[in-house]
Amino acid sequence: MEIVVKTDEIVFKYTSQPSTDGEGENNETPPKLALDGVSIAIAKGEFVAVLGHNGSGKSTLAKHINGLLLPEQGAVWVKGISTADEEKMWEIRQSVGMVFQNPDNQIIATIVEEDVAFGPENLGIPPTEIRQRVDEALEAVGMTKYAGNPPHHLSGGQKQRVAIAGILAMRPDIIVMDESTAMLDPIGRREVLTVAKRLNDEGITIILITHYMDEAAQADRIMVMNGGKVVMEGIPSEIFTQIGRLKEIGLDVPQAVEIAHKLRLGGLNLPEGIVTGKQLVEALMNVHRN
Repeated sequence: MEIVVKTDEIVFKYTSQPSTDGEGENNETPPKLALDGVSIAIAKGEFVAVLGHNGSGKSTLAKHINGLLLPEQGAVWVKGISTADEEKMWEIRQSVGMVFQNPDNQIIATIVEEDVAFGPENLGIPPTEIRQRVDEALEAVGMTKYAGNPPHHLSGGQKQRVAIAGILAMRPDIIVMDESTAMLDPIGRREVLTVAKRLNDEGITIILITHYMDEAAQADRIMVMNGGKVVMEGIPSEIFTQIGRLKEIGLDVPQAVEIAHKLRLGGLNLPEGIVTGKQLVEALMNVHRN
């Protein structure tokens, strides 16, 4: 099993920032410990979801994975390369693509296909290959017919799919989606997650930073962060059966888990490990047949 992302006891503090109280006096806010000894390992081709409430450290971890931030202590490796190696940073950035929360902050061109071409152009890719990459990337996210459209005419979900296409055109091995569905409606979230799953099926490693439980339920593995630490880790059925512990740290569970739990309390004989709506429906159908 090839490990493509590894961190070893990384620690990171956000520096203190000046603030103004209600009387106009300047005060210094203390440094915030965002990561507190985080060690993770992600294998090639995995789909890993990182869960946590606001301020848990999950987005800070995401920014360490492609070297946007460097740890104060510990180390981060991407495909065996340390993010502290400045000479290899370009190689790391080519290996790890980042898709951020707001698609409007990532799209810079006035035409969809021009925006997707922007990354490869900056990598110095020959024009004929750029054309091929753009076409392939737009097809991968289901946006080919919008290639000549202005991005501002698209829905939020479509814009985020264009942002993903722009990353794909640079041919990364790993895509980190940092709250990429947070600003989208349910349809847009579903569109983006469908694309992520399909890319993962094609061999791209996906790291999904999210606070949506139903999205995390579709991952191969889940890491739960709280107070800058990874406090839980396992497959979805292992994580979401720990309802009490999740609620203690301010997290919910997928709707299917909650419904199955209540049905069991009501006396219905349902198997453990139900985390998705599809699994719940199948379990209810089996109970009905029996």
